[in-house]
Amino acid sequence: QVQLVESGGGLVQPGGSLRLSCAASGSIFSINAMGWYRQAPGKQRELVAAISRGASTNYADSVKGRFTISRDNAKNTVYLQMNSLKPEDTAVYYCNADVTVQYSYRTRSYWGQGTQVTVSS
Repeated sequence: QVQLVESGGGLVQPGGSLRLSCAASGSIFSINAMGWYRQAPGKQRELVAAISRGASTNYADSVKGRFTISRDNAKNTVYLQMNSLKPEDTAVYYCNADVTVQYSYRTRSYWGQGTQVTVSS
């Protein structure tokens, strides 16, 4: 019913930048909070950044001042601008959205398939 498709991952050198995008499509009535999570090998998935429909944001302490989350409600898309990347930012990044589905008006959480971000020289 609802799909989230991420793009923008890749290999970057320490200190570099990447911009992740996540577009939601399908039977969408509205999207509430959207966010980015990441999971490094051997570690639990953790919240990186989240943004409400009204654009209130919160960030993990480890990325504050380096990452910026934003969204385009007209395009059902959320972005993550990542600057000053560090090797410890290496992980699979997942998009998440709380979606109210058309016709049923039920709200549930959806996940993207993940995109790999590797920070290495």
